[in-house]
Amino acid sequence: MRKLSYREALREGMSEEIERDENVVIMGEEVAQYNGAYKVTEGMWAKYGDKRIADTPISEAGFIGMGIGASMLGLRPVMELMFYSFAYVAWDQMINNASAIRYMSGGKINCPIVIRGPANGGTNVGATHSHTPENAIANVPGLKVVCPATAYDAKGLIKSAIRDNDPVYFMENTLLYGEMGEVPEEEYLVPIGKADVKREGKDLTIISHGRCVILALKAAELLQAEHDLEVEVVDLRSIRPLDEEAILESVRKTHRALVVEENKPFCGVGAQISHLIQSRAFDDLDAPIKRLSAIDAPAIYSDPLEKIQIPNVDRIVRAALNVG
Repeated sequence: MRKLSYREALREGMSEEIERDENVVIMGEEVAQYNGAYKVTEGMWAKYGDKRIADTPISEAGFIGMGIGASMLGLRPVMELMFYSFAYVAWDQMINNASAIRYMSGGKINCPIVIRGPANGGTNVGATHSHTPENAIANVPGLKVVCPATAYDAKGLIKSAIRDNDPVYFMENTLLYGEMGEVPEEEYLVPIGKADVKREGKDLTIISHGRCVILALKAAELLQAEHDLEVEVVDLRSIRPLDEEAILESVRKTHRALVVEENKPFCGVGAQISHLIQSRAFDDLDAPIKRLSAIDAPAIYSDPLEKIQIPNVDRIVRAALNVG
């Protein structure tokens, strides 16, 4: 094992796939000569050249559509969005076309594309740059959505996503890019659709994804130290497909559930998970399911207010103590 940042782990995973498969290409705004808006692709253009790492015009509808078409013809494009908020101008391509082509062609045409980039708030860039659309995209049959929380998962999942024959929408968090984590020297994959128990516990299950997993782990430490509560933290890693059995197994062990997400509450991922627990593990619950999400308003530009709007360790601790 060695320590890599989340950013470095993503870069290493993509580099390994470029070297493994000549059909893998990376495209997006400033991914090549500028080394990426968040330096995820730093050094890759210099190493692999114009045919594998390509800058695109500032037109998400154009280059995402190009990538989808290229994937239908045999390439495996990895498309970088500078912010996932910019996906909305390519919504027809991403939601209407990429999701349906395999079904509408009777399985004759695949769409093995990865669309990756930051999908988060907490960086004071305002309401038009802070969306978390994993719930909206996961609503569409034919699409896969992953949200890794650690460097280990980021590398393993990006490799699995690139090899997948379906569209995979890979959502990162800019606040995680510098986070360090242990990553094996040898090659490995993290399967899409498999959750991970990041911390064992017996008193409460916190179910989360993305950066909220890191916050949940910090909250769990405080709950153990200050309230003698043993909290289990389940990292979904994948939103769709969703590892339902991992969620249910944990809740049946702890008998209490708190769902933590940066999504907005209305029709959020947490609503789907709450329904799952309610419908399939109701008799195992000793208290009502609790949800903690972003406060239901456009992303607040003010730094101190946005820190309160999205989940933080203090909000998670207070929500956990109120589960009952």
